[in-house]
Amino acid sequence: MTDARTTRELEEWNARERMADELVPVIGSLYRERSVGTYVFGQPLFHQTPIEILKAHRFARQLVGAELEPADTLTFLRALSTLNLEHARIDLGRLVLARRERGVGMPTENFVAQEIAALLGQPRDRVPRDVVLYGFGRVGRLLARILVDRMGGGDRLRLRAIVVRKKTADDLEKRASLLRHDSVHGAFKGTILVDREHHTLIVNGNLIPMIYADAPEDVDYAAHEIERAIVLDSTGEWRDRESLGRHLEAKGVDTVILTAPGEGDIPNIVYGVNHESRDPEERLLSAASCTTNAIVPALSALLDRFGIAHGHLESCHAYTNDQNLVDNIHEKRRRGRSAALNTVLTETGAAEAAAKALPAFTGKLTANAIRVPTPNVSLAILNRMLEKETTKEELNETLRQLSLEGHLRYQLDFTASPDIVSSDLVGNRFTAIVDSANTIVNGKRCVLYLWYDNEYGYAWQVIRLLTDVAGAVARSYPA
Repeated sequence: MTDARTTRELEEWNARERMADELVPVIGSLYRERSVGTYVFGQPLFHQTPIEILKAHRFARQLVGAELEPADTLTFLRALSTLNLEHARIDLGRLVLARRERGVGMPTENFVAQEIAALLGQPRDRVPRDVVLYGFGRVGRLLARILVDRMGGGDRLRLRAIVVRKKTADDLEKRASLLRHDSVHGAFKGTILVDREHHTLIVNGNLIPMIYADAPEDVDYAAHEIERAIVLDSTGEWRDRESLGRHLEAKGVDTVILTAPGEGDIPNIVYGVNHESRDPEERLLSAASCTTNAIVPALSALLDRFGIAHGHLESCHAYTNDQNLVDNIHEKRRRGRSAALNTVLTETGAAEAAAKALPAFTGKLTANAIRVPTPNVSLAILNRMLEKETTKEELNETLRQLSLEGHLRYQLDFTASPDIVSSDLVGNRFTAIVDSANTIVNGKRCVLYLWYDNEYGYAWQVIRLLTDVAGAVARSYPA
């Protein structure tokens, strides 16, 4: 490699990095002051470093075959800043593509104003909705991270309290430490202070009381000035209508969302697939399971396009807290063996939960699970018999388009990488990532491989359902 080329490559990189530096304050201003989140094909730009912003621009290659230029993005961001735009999600990747397709020759400001006209002029005086976390385990702490992050952008949701059982004299300090440090997802991005006198965590400037209670009905949220709260129950302890309904006996509670599969007649909601059919008067909801959220969007896409005769799901799932670290007695015998040392064959209720979310799957799915010795990120293998013949190329293109601009673009991610492994996907906010290189199609038979961060990706699905229940869904471009 010549010295001239080395110098040129480095100069080009430095120029792109300087341009990304210019993007940061504009992105931040839109997010903090107007609650406008900006993305590049689903990859968030707010709260990102210049390098992460450049990686998001490069990600566009997987979807449209070319990297986006930060200079183009900056032009569009500046145009957005001049408009009366609030509480919105704008995908700049789609905006740039739209300009190339139908806005050539038009001034950028005029094109942007025309393209997002339906989002302009929204009121900004909406009162945020109170949210309570009941339980503070793996999912609960990730929900706290996401909610605090979004509150910094003027979101319409406020985390008002966390409810747990007190375990030790220094319980508050230990809870703060677990929120601050995470062996899988890394350190919390921000500051966490402990106010012992008021039993409160101060997280990025947000006061969040820690309430100690042994039962849902024992909490008086009104005493903490919490009203019409949406409670996110991540304990998994109460799953049927009678037991989960105990939350509604507490003063200040309006609705409960369970972060586990609901039993009986509690609706299982997979956001993006069946959330529009939920009864707005229903006060007890389930966000189903991580595996159900991973498979149902892809299954619904196959059902719509090709039909599904029958099939089987095998999930290779990261070990969870209900397994033993070393061999010991467990109510489910194989789960009693060391999670860190064994591949453990076990059962899953994902097939039944999928049928509950979409009745068209009733009787068409079987499922099993293998717990594998990794702490996070799982793999769902969908072996399906379709009703129509297809090809690997057609099936992959269907899912790629849905991840790019379809109604499942916030659920499905897509990769063509031949080298991807589970650790590459820690922190991915989509419910499933289609591993297109490994798709198998033979006439009507197909096998799909779907990766999913069973903690973070699922937490984001809970947040999406929460936002919908709160009536706080931002308008988005594309719609």
